[in-house]
Amino acid sequence: MATSKTSRNLWCLTVLCLLREGPRHPYDMQRLIRIRHKDDFLQLKAGSLYHAIGRLAKAGLIEEVETSREGRRPERTVYRLTECGDVEALEWLRALLSKPVREPSQFVAAMSFVAHLAPEDARTQLEIRARELDCGIVALRAVMTNLVPQIGRVPLLEAEYACAMREAELVWVRSLIAEIDDGRIHWDSEKRLQGGCG
Repeated sequence: MATSKTSRNLWCLTVLCLLREGPRHPYDMQRLIRIRHKDDFLQLKAGSLYHAIGRLAKAGLIEEVETSREGRRPERTVYRLTECGDVEALEWLRALLSKPVREPSQFVAAMSFVAHLAPEDARTQLEIRARELDCGIVALRAVMTNLVPQIGRVPLLEAEYACAMREAELVWVRSLIAEIDDGRIHWDSEKRLQGGCG
């Protein structure tokens, strides 16, 4: 039984992939997500792990192995991947890797309306963005420098990709700033508001 498209969210993918490594309880999944910095890149919303586990169990993609309790701690249910879950995880992962999709971007939306700002204002905001990107790149490199020796490069390929994307964006943003500075690109935001061209 395959997941419906509504079940295909990043929490479900994360659970399926973690369970491909072996049976786990939700607390262990959360611990690994934090250790591997998956929450930095996947925008995993807190509290959705148990919802994803419930959906995957209902779909027959994961199943309970055991439930145990240590002292006064709450019960911990260990889950494992079913055969269908393993097939689903791999098919889904292959589709995500092979098919580019147009993903929504707040920055692309902002750039589509940048002419509403005066060029000097836009330049100031882009300069702030460039500094933020630079800081983000430094942070990502630090994560990779610290974690690659511990867990290897492959579990951190998303961090490497995110760093490459930010570096490319930074180059583009800086080139746009330079074009605004030397007048190669300009516009009249007031004319834009009046329906004119700039």
